[in-house]
Amino acid sequence: MTPRAGLAPGQFELVAKALADPRRVAVLEAIADEECCACQHLREQFPVSKATISHHIKELVRAGVVEARREGQYLHCLVRREVLEAYAAELLKRVGVTTADISGRKP
Repeated sequence: MTPRAGLAPGQFELVAKALADPRRVAVLEAIADEECCACQHLREQFPVSKATISHHIKELVRAGVVEARREGQYLHCLVRREVLEAYAAELLKRVGVTTADISGRKP
């Protein structure tokens, strides 16, 4: 999916819900810090159970912002940046901010 294609029906709400949890955002940031992140690495970074990490990954995958692929007994995750870009564009559109508004602003 490309940002121009937008989000699937209902995906905006799924992404918003997934990103509403601060721990889940931290997991997403940890995944984004690496080209491909193994779940074992996430369990080492966060002082929570394996089930909790799995739940957070499941919600991120369900929202479409993370892709998870299994290699043997290991699960590797990567961020789907195009989905996050489409989500951000849709959020800005919903609050009445255009990309021209953003590019024309001075810091």
